[in-house]
Amino acid sequence: MGSTWRKAKLALGLNMCLYVPHQKLEDSSPSSSTSASASIKHHRDTANVPSRLSSDAVPLSPVSPSGEDCRRPSTPTPSSSGLRVSKSAPKSSKRTCSICLTSMKLGQGHAIFTAECSHSFHFQCIASNIKHGNQICPVCRAKWKEIPFQSPASELPNERSRISPSDWPRDDAWTTAVRRLPSPRLDSTRRISSLFHAYEPGTFDDDEALDQQQENPQQNVIDKDASKNNSIGAIEVKTYPEVSAVPRSNSRYNFAILIHLRAPITSGGLNSRNQNIFSTTAQNSRAPVDLVTVLDVSGSMAGTKIALLKRAMGFVIQHLGPFDRLSIIVFSSTARRLFPLRRMTEAGRQEALQAVNSLTANGGTNVAEGLRKGAKLIVDRKWKNPVGSIILLSDGQDTYTVPSPSGAHSRTDYKSLLPLSIQRNGGTGLRIPVHTFGFGADHDAASMHSISEMSGGTFSFIEAEGVIQDAFAQCIGGLLSVVVQETCVKLECAHPNVLINSIKAGNYQTSVTADAKEGSIDVGDLYADEERDFLVTVNVPVDESCDETSLLKIKCSYRDPISKELVSLEENNEVKIQRATVVEQTVVSREVDRQRNRLRAAEAMAEARAAAERGDLTGAVYLLESCCRALSETISARAGDRLCVALCAELKEMQERMANRHVYESSGRAYVLSGLSSHSWQRATARGDSTDSTSLVQAYQTPTMTDMVTRSQTMFFGNPPQRKLRQAQSFPARPRPR
Repeated sequence: MGSTWRKAKLALGLNMCLYVPHQKLEDSSPSSSTSASASIKHHRDTANVPSRLSSDAVPLSPVSPSGEDCRRPSTPTPSSSGLRVSKSAPKSSKRTCSICLTSMKLGQGHAIFTAECSHSFHFQCIASNIKHGNQICPVCRAKWKEIPFQSPASELPNERSRISPSDWPRDDAWTTAVRRLPSPRLDSTRRISSLFHAYEPGTFDDDEALDQQQENPQQNVIDKDASKNNSIGAIEVKTYPEVSAVPRSNSRYNFAILIHLRAPITSGGLNSRNQNIFSTTAQNSRAPVDLVTVLDVSGSMAGTKIALLKRAMGFVIQHLGPFDRLSIIVFSSTARRLFPLRRMTEAGRQEALQAVNSLTANGGTNVAEGLRKGAKLIVDRKWKNPVGSIILLSDGQDTYTVPSPSGAHSRTDYKSLLPLSIQRNGGTGLRIPVHTFGFGADHDAASMHSISEMSGGTFSFIEAEGVIQDAFAQCIGGLLSVVVQETCVKLECAHPNVLINSIKAGNYQTSVTADAKEGSIDVGDLYADEERDFLVTVNVPVDESCDETSLLKIKCSYRDPISKELVSLEENNEVKIQRATVVEQTVVSREVDRQRNRLRAAEAMAEARAAAERGDLTGAVYLLESCCRALSETISARAGDRLCVALCAELKEMQERMANRHVYESSGRAYVLSGLSSHSWQRATARGDSTDSTSLVQAYQTPTMTDMVTRSQTMFFGNPPQRKLRQAQSFPARPRPR
């Protein structure tokens, strides 16, 4: 009876062996055919033994519009090597295990491990041998490259054993999830064992090579006309003086001039807004992306959070093109690279989905180590796509900060973890923004905001769990539509007595020469159809001799990310104002006034946040109320400007989130910081419980972001959780300056 019960337990446990989707491992070269990888063969006396599904397992295959499940059969075809299950006996000349010296017979429920050197052993025997560090065949003394690994029975429920390579997660979530994936058609030269390394290399220079046509774009150019069709349009530059006329005998100090930039719609010859930037044609012509995701898998992410994270990552993977590359880094108590930087071809997507399905939540929260490893991967990569970015998500405080001598925990210096070469002020062309996502009420919003700010990325506050996919969708909607890079605006005083007083550009780096005659704004990357507004103040001198005075000359340059060419706009924008003896009526520019309101609101938010951090919530609320009243009295507000309405709604929302210390700590701080990030970069961020609240978030959302968020809200994987579908743009986009 005991023997029978033991067989039943082994059968149940070994039924959970990892299935590897079918692939061809034979190489075209003769030498590769002689190399056989390790395999596990298992004969089961009972068939159709059900396996339990993990609660973290999430189907990542899309559902067709008709509702029919598009996934392939859930039972994968056993691979020709690696881990497999077979009902046939192992083809070994010997029927005795060389370790325990007992027979290896059919029907006993034992797993048989066949090594690269063709010698076979009981799996339990050889796994125990390997566990103590021995990686040499006990028979022929050959050194194995692939080794078996078995989790201790005590780690699994019902004493079930599990088989996996040593670097795969040690729980059943991987097993159950992988069995539900469709069978990928992998490259014939790629081995499944290479997907997840048993060890991490010291240098992450094993990234997949870029396509040859990407490296040599000129090979695709047939003639000059074809080259023009694949080039981007020019950046649109407009200027607006505060007023159009100033009396000749008057001088003006801090006279405001608005500089408005608008990026081209898109690249690749897509000249219509109705054309989809995510189509196959667009993916082949737009700037490809290197995306590194750094994901928190600490114990607090267990359950619904990790399941929704898997779903969101599945959405990201499905929307990356074959020239885009993705890497996955996970962190809990420590950090490791789960998936190397690979192209998202059909095979690459399936491999990435396998990696995502392996995610399990346990351990502490070491944000610093995850960030350090993500930055290292970006720096070490051998090849570089034109666009690079890091996405960092965490739901908790960093539990690995270094304590000070007094015993208190000091805040981690995250800036030191980002190499100078990829920081926005690093002085090099390689700038990698880190877009951070604070998940839930317990994350360290201040640190996440600091990381994004120093790298040139945005900080998003994901308050509701179900919005994580929408937040990711909005972010990659921008990253997949970069049309210009290294954008720079240069200012030059056009009159000998005109001086530049200030340049208000948020977080963008600005400079003014010592004589105040020249200045510059370092704008960087712009998404398709993205807009930027900068307010420059100058002094207007007395000018009795002319009918008009030239104030500034504006020049703009940028780099085409596809052709790599540096483009300088030949047409210089010159700002002029009329001078007359008497100016009967001056009308303040609506465009200038609304941007003043935006900057005033952002300053009030920053001041209120500083007061709240000092513990003065009453003072913080007063600052926000005062700003709201001031905005309501402006020219734009009296004219019903929608931007002013949105700003006031946002200020009131912040007041509510500063009602008391508990509310501020749980959501107010993160909400304010995500708002500041959005205003400082003039870029959309997820805020609160949606990506389309009545706040200003939609004023910065580009058409490609809107498209991607709409896709996220209408395209589900498997059986989606119940949630209300929101319109992608509840707040109208800001009016285009005329």
